[in-house]
Amino acid sequence: MDNPKSKPSAAIPSYKKYEIRHRLPNPKVAALLVIDMQNYFSAMAKPIFPHILTTIRLCRAASIPVIFTRHAHASASDNPILNEWWNGDIILEGTPAAGLISDLDREDADEVIRKNTYSAFRNTRLEDCLKEKGVEEVIVTGVMTNICCETTARDAFVRGYRVFFSTDATATVDLELHEATLKNLAYGFAYLVDCKRLGEISAGSFVMGLKTTDRIRI
Repeated sequence: MDNPKSKPSAAIPSYKKYEIRHRLPNPKVAALLVIDMQNYFSAMAKPIFPHILTTIRLCRAASIPVIFTRHAHASASDNPILNEWWNGDIILEGTPAAGLISDLDREDADEVIRKNTYSAFRNTRLEDCLKEKGVEEVIVTGVMTNICCETTARDAFVRGYRVFFSTDATATVDLELHEATLKNLAYGFAYLVDCKRLGEISAGSFVMGLKTTDRIRI
């Protein structure tokens, strides 16, 4: 039987479909969160992989720190309810499935946060890491749109962070769930962005500090 969590989502819709409020991240106080881009989710992540790499590259060009998360369990007992919910199909630490996808363009200086539930803030050092870096805004990318990405985005918002949620660098099992998250987050929690929007260069835009002649092409 196919694992429903391994199926890639359909074509990613534009942020324009659900956008209510318009804003660009401030690179001086932003961080990029790359959620759970692991071997376990490689089939789901494959369609958005170019967008993930582009987003990482744009953020590095704007001197925005990049933080990766990995979802993994020391054992089935370290989160019994999640083990129950997914009928024992969880990611165990130390297995190949738990590792980050090798071509993610991760640098040695990038933080990697291990988590064992949907929110990247729950029982991790993520918030301490953000405070150390003076972060006030987070850009959320990765998988799954409607589970770990959405839960982390909502958690960030209620903790007082301004949230930006990528529409083309997130993915889940199907388009309906993906779009439901975009609609919900745009209504109450996050500004929607995509690679094109993050690449905008003009006075006061995302990559302030780059000359117009240094425009990043995507």
